[in-house]
Amino acid sequence: MSNVTLNQAQAAIAAALAKCEEMGVKMNIAIVDGGANLVAFARMDGAWLGSLDIAQKKAKTARFFNMDTGAIGGLSQPGGPLYNIEHSNSGLITFPGGIPLKSGDQVIGGIGVSGSTVEDDHAVAAAGAEGI
Repeated sequence: MSNVTLNQAQAAIAAALAKCEEMGVKMNIAIVDGGANLVAFARMDGAWLGSLDIAQKKAKTARFFNMDTGAIGGLSQPGGPLYNIEHSNSGLITFPGGIPLKSGDQVIGGIGVSGSTVEDDHAVAAAGAEGI
């Protein structure tokens, strides 16, 4: 299994921070490796403390299932095939803001972003993922 490197993680955080500045939002940004272990983290000055854990769980959720957390959220609604999955793995986050990180077709980690609307969280995560 390949893992995101520290340099790649820092590049992803830099790209995400640039997007935050452009959008005027304050975020927590987490990068995990292929084993869902934290590699890098940034908390912007004034970002919500409650979003620290959410950002990390979004990154882990994206890596655990190799899909955007928003996609998992669509499957985890009542009556959905993954209903209540957010209670597994010591807690998952199943709303937008988590994206798998890839090198070619191989998943090498995940990025999780939290601190604004889920739409903003996803946009910043996407910018971070593109920064690798």
